[in-house]
Amino acid sequence: MTPHFLTRTLDRSATIFLLIVAAVGILIPLSNLLLPADSPLQVPTYLMALFGKYVCYAILALSIDLIWGYCGILSLGHGAFFALGGYAMGMYLMRQIGSRGVYGNPLLPDFMVFLNYKALPWYWYGFDMFWFAAAMVLIAPGILAFVFGWLTFRSRVSGVYLSIITQAMTYALLLAFFRNDFGFGGNNGLTDFKDILGFNVQADGTRAALFALSCLALIVGFLVCRAIVTSKLGKVLIAIRDAESRTRFLGYRVESYKLFVFTLSACMAGVAGALYVPQVGIINPGEFAPANSIEAVIWVAVGGRGTLVGAALGAVVVNYAKTVFTSGALAPYWLFMLGALFILVTLLLPKGIIGTFNAWSESRKASNSANADSAAAEDGVTKPHLAEKA
Repeated sequence: MTPHFLTRTLDRSATIFLLIVAAVGILIPLSNLLLPADSPLQVPTYLMALFGKYVCYAILALSIDLIWGYCGILSLGHGAFFALGGYAMGMYLMRQIGSRGVYGNPLLPDFMVFLNYKALPWYWYGFDMFWFAAAMVLIAPGILAFVFGWLTFRSRVSGVYLSIITQAMTYALLLAFFRNDFGFGGNNGLTDFKDILGFNVQADGTRAALFALSCLALIVGFLVCRAIVTSKLGKVLIAIRDAESRTRFLGYRVESYKLFVFTLSACMAGVAGALYVPQVGIINPGEFAPANSIEAVIWVAVGGRGTLVGAALGAVVVNYAKTVFTSGALAPYWLFMLGALFILVTLLLPKGIIGTFNAWSESRKASNSANADSAAAEDGVTKPHLAEKA
C-alpha cells in the first residue's frame, strides 16, 4: 500500500499521470508476453526495450526538475550521476558472466584479460552480489553529489558558475572513464551481459519485468518528488529559487537544503541509470558526455520546468522525436533541430508544454469565476428590483 504522505498531495494532473504510467507498466509487458507475435496489439520486445529507455530518461528528467524547477539549481552535469548508477549495475552484470566470456576466465571480465590484468581490481570486489551493486547504485552518485554540493554550496557558488562546474565535473569523469587503465573497459565500456539475478537478460520475460520495474520506479520517484515539493520543505526550496539571499536572511540554512535536494536528485539519477543499462545492454563513457546532460535539461524545458509531469513528458516526447529523426535522411540535422526546439520553446513557451497548459487552465478558471461573480452580483441587484415592481 502506498504511504499516505506520498499520495495526500496529488491533484488531478498528477493522478492522471500516475494512472497512465501504471497502465503502461502493466499492459505493455502483458501484451508482449501473452499475445501472439502476429497480433496487431502485440508490443515487440525491441519496442518494449525502447519504451523502457524512455521511462528511464523520464526518471532522470524528474531528478533534474526537482533541483532546477523547484530549487533553481541548473545542473549541466547530471548525466554523471546517471552514468555512475549505470556503471554500478554494469559491473554487477559483468561479474555474472563468469567463465562464459570470450576468454573463459571465471574471475576477470574479458576486457581485463585483453588488457593483461593479473587480478581483479579492489573496487570490483562485492559486485558479484546484487544487494551490494544495488546499494552502490545509490551510494556512488550520492557520495559524489554530497561532496560536490558541500564544496560548491558552502562556497556559495550558484547560477551560471555552478552550471559550468557541473559540466566540468562530468567532462572530467568522461576523460577518466575513457582510460583503459581506469578499470572500467575504456572507450568500449561494459557490455555482453548474460544474466541478472539468475535470469537471462535477453529473455522476453526478463525484459518485461525490467520495463514494469522501470515504470514502478518512475511512479515512486514522482510520488517522492511530489511529496517534497508540496511540503514545507518544498516551500523553502521555492523560496531559495526565487530569493535565495532573502531566505538566508530569514534564518534558513540555504546550503543544507540545497545539499539535501541535490544529493537526493543524484540518487534518483543513479537509479535511472541502473535500470537503463540492462535494457540497453551497454554502458560506456559516452554517457558522461556534457551534451547528454544538456539534452536532459532541454527535456525538462520542453515539458515544463517546475511541473514534474511536464519533465517526464518532455523526456518521452523529445526522445521519441530523436528516435524518429535520427533514423532517416534527417539524421545529420538532429542536433540543429534540437537546438531550434530549445530556442522556440524558450521564446514562445517559456513555461514549457505543461506549464503553458496549466497557466491557460488557471486563467480560464479565474475568468469563469469572475463571470460567475459578476452574474451573481447582477442577480442580487435585479431580484430586489423585480420584487419592488411586484
